[in-house]
Amino acid sequence: MGILTRQGQAADLNKVEGEKEILSTLSVSSDREIQWTSHPSNLNYNVTNWSRSLHAGEWYHLAVVNDGETTTLTVNGVSDYGESEEVIGMAAIEGKGWNIGASEWGNELDALFAGNLQQIRIADEALSKKEWLVPDARDNQAIEGNNDKIPFLTDKDNYNFLFVPDTQKYSNHNPEILNSQLNWIAKNTKKNNIVMNAFVGDIVDSNSEVQWNRSLEAISYLDKKEIPYIMAAGNHDYASGDPFLTHYGPERFADKEYYLGSSPSGYGSFSVVEAGSYEYLFLIVDMKNLQMDLEWSKNVLDQHKDKPTIIVSHDIIYPLVENNQTVAAQSANGQLIWDELVNKHNQVFMTVNGHYFGITHQVQQNAAGNDVIQMLVNYQNVYRGGNGWLRLVEFDEEKEKLFFRTYSPFVEEMKKKDATYVDFKNLTDSSNHFEMDFDFEKRFTLN
Repeated sequence: MGILTRQGQAADLNKVEGEKEILSTLSVSSDREIQWTSHPSNLNYNVTNWSRSLHAGEWYHLAVVNDGETTTLTVNGVSDYGESEEVIGMAAIEGKGWNIGASEWGNELDALFAGNLQQIRIADEALSKKEWLVPDARDNQAIEGNNDKIPFLTDKDNYNFLFVPDTQKYSNHNPEILNSQLNWIAKNTKKNNIVMNAFVGDIVDSNSEVQWNRSLEAISYLDKKEIPYIMAAGNHDYASGDPFLTHYGPERFADKEYYLGSSPSGYGSFSVVEAGSYEYLFLIVDMKNLQMDLEWSKNVLDQHKDKPTIIVSHDIIYPLVENNQTVAAQSANGQLIWDELVNKHNQVFMTVNGHYFGITHQVQQNAAGNDVIQMLVNYQNVYRGGNGWLRLVEFDEEKEKLFFRTYSPFVEEMKKKDATYVDFKNLTDSSNHFEMDFDFEKRFTLN
């Protein structure tokens, strides 16, 4: 949907690369993200900035600012994805103006904006906050959080498992956030007794060597410190030539003691780690090759019935709104995983996935009548593609508790002058910060 579009075609100016039909447009994508794309005067192709996803029924203040060198897209005072490459000026065709409330393609009006526009201003200089058209802009539903010092390990005998939500936007736009996350994990694993780090998929946004290399640079923090980690692939990680397997396939983990094997597709794997009184099995179930790897996955579970198991896959549950409440629902893949791998395998006590926009969790009973915790952790549609938030789960065998926390090392490292009203290192709402009673001895009596 077009909000503001420059009339004319880039092709008319002999700009032959990129989207030739568009000169400049501020639009809403099918994923409800704000897109600003423009052909600058100094380049022969268009440069694009993206925002997080917006919510229907809310007012937003958008600002696109070029300082003479780079362009920044800001939503309610927050720049989601940093600055663009060097961009000078905006290409224009003499005698052509702007369309308000519509996009343009091939010199014809295209999709109209289905919303309300309060005011549009185009200025020849950056505006200060005092000059904003909507004073003190805020989202209607502010993120709940704080910057308190919350311990991740409440007793020296406890231990943590850490889950890294979809990193695709960091690999694409904000590699400094991914570096911050993994550098923190590398430096704080021993202190917080983090026994395993599991990536839930969508390591990159698209099959770009730049993005793969950014992810590899960040992962190197873990490799250098010999920090245990496992990786699931997401839908954005599949491409011709299997780049995920090239970078994160079985060969990468061959010399890691905890890694015990891979599936026929190469995308699935299983690992065993010792923590507290138990040996835990982590089973990576690949979303694309679920059917191909299904019998292999069953065999792994059948051969390790004595080990408490966590299944990690990119696609299992998603958030569903019912009666103004967000609940968890099984996707098609998730239902198959439940029916074939979870329900009748009593040792599976937790599943974790990403993929879907939002955060939710639920507890279901398996065929034996025991609880299975299911979590969706994915922040890519919020600030800066996730603002560096990680999910930690602390296991307290003595108190028979599980503690779930959401933390961002990126925000903690942020200078005060750069912090905005959404920059919390701890998320504290009931979906991000909660605890569960957990009778380890009873739940893990598996034979």
